[in-house]
Amino acid sequence: MSTIDQYKKAVTECRDIFKKKTIDYGTSWRVYRTISIVDQIYIKAKRIRTIQEKQQQKIGDTIASEFKGILNYAIIGLIQLDLKEDAGEELAVEQVIEMYDQKITQAQLLMLDKNHDYGEAWREMSQESFVDLILAKLQRIRQILANDGKTLVSEGIDANYYDIVNYSVFGLILIEEGVHQG
Repeated sequence: MSTIDQYKKAVTECRDIFKKKTIDYGTSWRVYRTISIVDQIYIKAKRIRTIQEKQQQKIGDTIASEFKGILNYAIIGLIQLDLKEDAGEELAVEQVIEMYDQKITQAQLLMLDKNHDYGEAWREMSQESFVDLILAKLQRIRQILANDGKTLVSEGIDANYYDIVNYSVFGLILIEEGVHQG
């Protein structure tokens, strides 16, 4: 299976979960501020890291399910950045899925460009590195927020979310291939 097919398969699973949760809960995540989304992603990444370090877990959710959650929260973060505060808390499922698909398309294009330049180096990386990179991206977003959203020479919050999406997809692909623990 090609990388793009693997990418689409991983994203389809995440999208399906996102859509079902949107049907179940509506867009309750609209109340989250950027820092709350960052903290939701942090909780999931920290859990993966703890499982990696302890080599055991007590809760049934898998590492793969945590990567899926991280990806979906990063997409929520990207959507929230685009929506104005007065957009309302409840959005139609179809509208949200359309926004989800737009963000995933952007993430996929970024992945293809980076894969071209980096030669799919991610295939040789450890699962621990994906988690560490996600945690570092969260720290960067926190710092950007502390700087009132301003950066001097660095990418913005959205770029960090896009990288988090792609690291999550890479983690899911390597779990599916049996290279990493799932």
